[in-house]
Amino acid sequence: MKRTFTLATLSLASFFVSAGQSTPKNIIYMIGDGMGPAYTSAYRYYQDDPNTKVVDPTVFDSMLTGMAHTYPDDDTVVTDSAAGATALSTATKSYNGAIAVDTKKEDLKTMLEIAKEQGMTTALVATSQINHATPASFAAHNEARGNYDDIANDYIDNKINGKLPVDLMLGGGTQYFIREDRNLVNEFVAAGYQYSDNFAQLDQIEQVPAIGLYAAKGLPFALDSDKARLTKMTKKALSLLEQNNNPFFIMIEGSQIDWCGHANDIACAMAEMDDFAGAISVAKEFIAKNPDTILVVTADHSTGGLTIGAQGQYKWEADVVKGVKATAGVLAERLMASEDMKLQWETDSGLEYTKEREVLLTQAKQVGEEALVMAVKKLISEASFTGWTTSGHTAIDVQVFAHGAGYEQFIGSQNNTEIATKLISFINKK
Repeated sequence: MKRTFTLATLSLASFFVSAGQSTPKNIIYMIGDGMGPAYTSAYRYYQDDPNTKVVDPTVFDSMLTGMAHTYPDDDTVVTDSAAGATALSTATKSYNGAIAVDTKKEDLKTMLEIAKEQGMTTALVATSQINHATPASFAAHNEARGNYDDIANDYIDNKINGKLPVDLMLGGGTQYFIREDRNLVNEFVAAGYQYSDNFAQLDQIEQVPAIGLYAAKGLPFALDSDKARLTKMTKKALSLLEQNNNPFFIMIEGSQIDWCGHANDIACAMAEMDDFAGAISVAKEFIAKNPDTILVVTADHSTGGLTIGAQGQYKWEADVVKGVKATAGVLAERLMASEDMKLQWETDSGLEYTKEREVLLTQAKQVGEEALVMAVKKLISEASFTGWTTSGHTAIDVQVFAHGAGYEQFIGSQNNTEIATKLISFINKK
């Protein structure tokens, strides 16, 4: 299929990357989906050592450079992940739902595609399905983010100078890549890719190109499974790219921060934040050995209207959040199946089974599992003094973090498209 690309102007590139300023060889781009400022602030208290008087800084604090504006190009100021990622990948704002297409639904060239044109090795890592909105907006083009099969097809049909666009993919999505009408995995293998579908055997991936798909859709939540699965995938991906000995571009998404925010599940969100922070630390360690690399971290938007403090009280109980051992959905499933609600609740939530909580949970259980999930989230949010304003997204500015060669270009207040403009200018300088 022939594609016609348009690309936002890079007229400011000479300003962003002038003679004498660092031009990185490698680019690590990390997106915390839904990770607004309240998430990074909450994470600081969540991971703090309570035995010290000063609240300990996080890996985010060591890299903060600025803020980004997230509005899309439609009749609202609240973006979705597709429009947000399109802005972050193409330097062009578009409508909600757009996967690397503009408001006329014409294809926009992405920085991953530009990197491939420049001979760089390319990679995508996500805890969602690898063809979800954010990763899709770097390697595919579609007028609607929900067209998952067509987006997956693009990963093999969208040739760049006769080559597949993405050399390394790690995430979920087997149901979209192995279908009755088409087995994309077989096509990748025929094209020379190593295939992996067992996360326990992640270390057995020994080459690039490779594709690893570890769930039908998204990977299990960190709180319910491997709490460091993104960290491990990041470490594996960077080791493969390093041994490949070629300049690379990689986008790594902490996808499920957003999913936990939509669910208004604070324990779920902090577990995802912890995994994302671990992945960032791995990237910083890589740069310590490879200083010709830049790491840029940001978010596409914030989710849930998270507030640290609620109910008119001047406090937030991080220890309550730390004590929760499962997401609200899993906790509710266990309560539904349990004959000892008190033991199950206190084991999984870390909270006392008071008379008030017993009444609410018992009544909710009688209604059904969905009601029980809502009751579990209500009780944990109340006990931790966590507030939520929505189950959707908000339009607040998000933070920008940068480290390594050229990090100073990301200082200040900027449009999300400017982040992409600067990174694309680095790629085009090669």
